[in-house]
Amino acid sequence: MNTILAIILVFVGCCSNVVFLELLVREFPGCGNIVTFAQFAFIALEGFIFETNFGRKKPAIPIRNYVVMVTMFFTVSVINNYALNFNISMPLHMIFRSGSLIANMILGIIILKKRYTRSKYISIMFVSLGICICTVMSAKQVNVDQEGTEEQGLYTFLRWLLGIAMLTFALLMSARMGIFQETLYKQYGKHSKEALFYNHCLPLPGFLLLASDIYNHCVLFSQSAPVEVPGIAKDVPVMWIYLLINVITQYVCIRGVFILTTECASLTVTLVVTLRKFVSLIFSILYFHNPFTAWHWLGTALVFLGTLLYTEVWASVRAALRPDGRKRE
Repeated sequence: MNTILAIILVFVGCCSNVVFLELLVREFPGCGNIVTFAQFAFIALEGFIFETNFGRKKPAIPIRNYVVMVTMFFTVSVINNYALNFNISMPLHMIFRSGSLIANMILGIIILKKRYTRSKYISIMFVSLGICICTVMSAKQVNVDQEGTEEQGLYTFLRWLLGIAMLTFALLMSARMGIFQETLYKQYGKHSKEALFYNHCLPLPGFLLLASDIYNHCVLFSQSAPVEVPGIAKDVPVMWIYLLINVITQYVCIRGVFILTTECASLTVTLVVTLRKFVSLIFSILYFHNPFTAWHWLGTALVFLGTLLYTEVWASVRAALRPDGRKRE
């Protein structure tokens, strides 16, 4: 029952979160900082109340280790959201972030000296090729959509390249954070809820560096079209409603993934998260009419095929369906 609930939370929470994030970004492309701050503040407040019991519970993992992890987590979160301000479409954003397997494998080989099977390398080739196809096609789309002088078109394209560089850096930083987190859990045990709280609480002072941008978007949000909210006597700017729903759905998504990790094997978690990304991508394309060519579909198929191959889903399905009477996992 908990597994079914977790899967529902992941799909409903994460897919809804993507929808309202795109609604925010379409109106104000540079609103990534205020969205990140709101998400961090909400999850930190929830963790302060329910996880640390208003600060009375001591952390199982030393704070100094969290500071290192939090620095990486804060950097990844801010850069991923801020990259949307550099002509990065939401579908490309989702596809690019699905390339985490590549970064994990590269850093695993370099840092942990890991070796992988042939099927793992083939799957990474599929993912890499898929991301390359989508990136190249999106680059052509950026050029096609440009209007004005040649200098303006070049400036827009260079901004897009900077956005791609930001996503690449965030991808590698996220993989490095995962390796660091893995070593911490081996040493101190798994404390996922505690890590979730400190990852969102400790970076809050860092948003002071982004205070002016956050304030400017607060003003812009307050000037958005008012809508009537049932049960409230006055109208509320629609962008604040979008932000509130985005924050709540982000929390629902994270909670769903947390429940899933405690109830299911890592293979199941990866499969559910991968399918969720695919559903979010399809919804973004159909509902928001984002440009998506046949080449984009080919690249997307390669990314998700490579992901499923990497997690050895096919072998697990064959083992489960094999009528040999052996015990199934």
